[in-house]
Amino acid sequence: MECGGERRWSTSSCSSYRDEMRYLDDPAFPNNMTHTNTSLIVEMLDEYYFRFKRQILQYQSCTLGLFPSIGSKSNPSKVAYVRDSIYCAMASWAMAQAYRRIDDDRGRNHELSQACVKCMRGILFCWIRQADRVEVFKKNQSPKCALHSVFDMITGDSILEDEEYDHLQYFCGEEVWAGTTSIDVVALYLLTISQMTTSGLQIVYTTDEVNFIQNLVFYVERAYRTPDFGMWERGSKYNNGITELHASSIGMAKAALEAVNGCNMFGENGAAWSVIFVDIDAHNRNRTIFESILPRESSSKNTDASLLPTLCWPAFAIHENPIKYRAMGKVMRRLKGRFGIKRFLRDGYKTIMEDKARKYYRPAEVKNFDNIECEWPMFLIYMIIDCHFRRDKVEKAQYMEELQSLLFSSDDGQLVPKYYYVPRECVEQERANPGSQTKVASPEGTTAGVFLWGQSLFIIAQLLNDELLLVNELDVIRRYLPALERPKYSTRYSKFQGTAPDLVIQVVLMAESVRLQQLLATYGIQTQTPHQVEPIQIWSPKELTKAYSYLGVNSKLGLTGRPSRPFGVLSTCKIYRALGHTFICYPLLFEISDFYLAQDISLVMDDCKNDLAFLSKCWKLHGRPTWCMVIRENAIKGQNFGEFLGLLAQIKKGMVDGIHVRLGKLQSFTSSACLEHLDFLQAIPDTDIFQPFEEKQVSSSFKSLTDIPTASSIKDDFHLTEMELEHKSTPDLMHYFKSFSGFTNQASVLKILYQRDANTRMDGVPIKHKMELLITRAGVHKKWSVVRLLSGMLEKLVDSLAPSITTILVRGKQVTIGVFGKEEEVLDKPMAPNELKTLLYKMCAPHDIRQAVLQQELIIAIGKFISFNPSLFDGILKIRIGWIVQAMKMEITQEGSHIVDIHSLSPHRIKELLYGVLTRNKKEGDLRTPLQKRQLDGALNRVPRDFYSRVWKILEKTPGGIKVAGYLLPQSWRISA
Repeated sequence: MECGGERRWSTSSCSSYRDEMRYLDDPAFPNNMTHTNTSLIVEMLDEYYFRFKRQILQYQSCTLGLFPSIGSKSNPSKVAYVRDSIYCAMASWAMAQAYRRIDDDRGRNHELSQACVKCMRGILFCWIRQADRVEVFKKNQSPKCALHSVFDMITGDSILEDEEYDHLQYFCGEEVWAGTTSIDVVALYLLTISQMTTSGLQIVYTTDEVNFIQNLVFYVERAYRTPDFGMWERGSKYNNGITELHASSIGMAKAALEAVNGCNMFGENGAAWSVIFVDIDAHNRNRTIFESILPRESSSKNTDASLLPTLCWPAFAIHENPIKYRAMGKVMRRLKGRFGIKRFLRDGYKTIMEDKARKYYRPAEVKNFDNIECEWPMFLIYMIIDCHFRRDKVEKAQYMEELQSLLFSSDDGQLVPKYYYVPRECVEQERANPGSQTKVASPEGTTAGVFLWGQSLFIIAQLLNDELLLVNELDVIRRYLPALERPKYSTRYSKFQGTAPDLVIQVVLMAESVRLQQLLATYGIQTQTPHQVEPIQIWSPKELTKAYSYLGVNSKLGLTGRPSRPFGVLSTCKIYRALGHTFICYPLLFEISDFYLAQDISLVMDDCKNDLAFLSKCWKLHGRPTWCMVIRENAIKGQNFGEFLGLLAQIKKGMVDGIHVRLGKLQSFTSSACLEHLDFLQAIPDTDIFQPFEEKQVSSSFKSLTDIPTASSIKDDFHLTEMELEHKSTPDLMHYFKSFSGFTNQASVLKILYQRDANTRMDGVPIKHKMELLITRAGVHKKWSVVRLLSGMLEKLVDSLAPSITTILVRGKQVTIGVFGKEEEVLDKPMAPNELKTLLYKMCAPHDIRQAVLQQELIIAIGKFISFNPSLFDGILKIRIGWIVQAMKMEITQEGSHIVDIHSLSPHRIKELLYGVLTRNKKEGDLRTPLQKRQLDGALNRVPRDFYSRVWKILEKTPGGIKVAGYLLPQSWRISA
């Protein structure tokens, strides 16, 4: 075919043109074009321009610039879809990028750019009217508070009310299938606006809009623990209204956070306060959870075509090739057919067997769609675009040939059908012999109108194929490159990069007082005090949280800024500059915590090593991490000082358990550290609200360790049971409390007083304060049963409990909470911290309040173990915390004849015992009796290898199911999975 005519996919340009365009990657290309080359380019671009206007641009809303899902002149739609609109904007932007090479583009570059800007601003307009939903969602991540994904084309009003999102609805006679916006749509918008802004487009106009974009970042930061409806807005594979974690949503959020971090929403000429900030710890959690779920899409979907735009263009969410290509290979192997790629297995959408009148399916109904799922040609285009980025010409030609036979010829040119379906008369033959029948193209994308999402992708792929558009113009921020190879646009704000293979962690030892510094110096450990590092300040992580609470605040929109949640170790390893000050934060590990774990120095030292190992593995920012270790006087008291000194000696030598560290003065580390400028703080009214870490003022110095006050031994002279104390009056109990010297009796008195009236005051002091003081004293004396009892009474909650639950769940496990032998509650999806707290105390408090905090310790430890050594949990699908406590009790009994209360063990000993329980049968199986091994495996809920696959095979051959201990496992359970 000649170059001037309507181009078919496989022969879309002349070979002579290709020969002349081979030097397009030369940066000097626009200045070196000959007149002949320019004429050829203009001719081809003009052809695409008119096609784009016929096929896509004519369906753009004249008021908001939004696009429908299906563009039809005879039956125009009044419903705009956000995702489809974003892809249409991408196509318009790609066309504008191609026209940039032309000096005399006759205004078409500007026209196409403004069409793109109008669309992106239209979406922003619709969402900014729902700012109240963003404010609620960023705090509780409830799907009921999510942004909407469909709007009126003309007015931008929401099509459906909140209560209508659970049902199939009609708008102006048009069928509307939609849920609230999934995380990946918001993330796709953030990613796209970052690309377009970097390319030079002005999309965001005001500071109000900048603040809203910042809040959209808060909206997606917790994607790793936010079950949503996924790309298809149907939730789980069974389409029953249940949300779940989707790898595609989490991966898109990860990519968006990387793209928008440090991006100036006003472009290269923007102000310092128009820069977007990202929580690096939230990004890391999204990254690790995303990689953990892959190659699956979710708990119900083994794989899904929605992973393609996440793993490839436009997100390029992962660059670890083994993980990426394993997931992509699974998509192609399981879902690819002759007419495109299925969305996921047993997908009933638009099949003949689907009941169009119901949004949700009945139980086991997905079996009806086995082997007759619709196939979508659009995903072949994603693969073609990916081949351009990989420069794989052979695979690209293969996909192009497959796609060519699937396109529909119309008066407006070649169109991409939305999907291909199995006609009713061929259903049984297709089920019996998958892939044998000829599928029929959908009306959408053929006779009923243009499928705008697929058509936008098609135009972008054709521009790439004709070399009118370069991959660097489609991916301006170079997402397709590994982070280390991407250009750095600014050094003022932190930027993502890969982990350096020889990463060195800078360590600063900060002594609480001068006398502590002097004492440590006698052992050869050089430290600094807060006064000695001035003018650099030392901040608590709580102060950093307070500072970030001013980020994105906008009273006009009702936005309060970043939610008050703690920062992780990655964020505290930056050096910050704000308000004319330079400061560094010490990790949350060294904060005087409301929870008691920090009182166990052995556990703190273990966590120090874990922090350093975590940094060496997960640090992805430009510059070295600077880890500030705050040493308090309490750390050198007691029997653990020798062990603590050993850790400091390892740091001094520069190697901690194989991790390279460098000990030095804070002032000398600023030039090589990761710097972050918090320019948004310039607008706060009071700059003195932040309180840096103060040096402890002491009157005398420690001459030696013998001068350090030690905890004297305190024993109960006698023990009164709670039954003996319950009938005593409140004044008598207060008298007993003052006369008792033992911790156990005092704790029993406080427990009864607190149960009677939580607002009771003793000597003018609230009873809660008395309990807090006793917790601190008991922790110093290692009375852990007392510590756990009073902490449980005060319903304390440990930090990072919710992320630990999420870490366990994404490994394909479930968690049950409850006391052994009592009722349990199953956790199969992430929960908010307050919800977890309520559930823990509801299930444990009626039986043993100490279990509520002990089980929190175990969840935190299990989260760490499963992250670094998931093989410990092989054969365990349901982690029953109460049963694990019982297994630990059994192990204590078998270790010695004396009876030990598990609640009296230190948190570090609990962690060691948990590890022993998980590994005992593996390491010492030959030394244990069959009864001991079965008891332990039973308590852990551990089954033999291939157990479930064997049960699956038995069910295949037993129509009546299997009955075990009176419980029937029906065969229908297997066939509906």
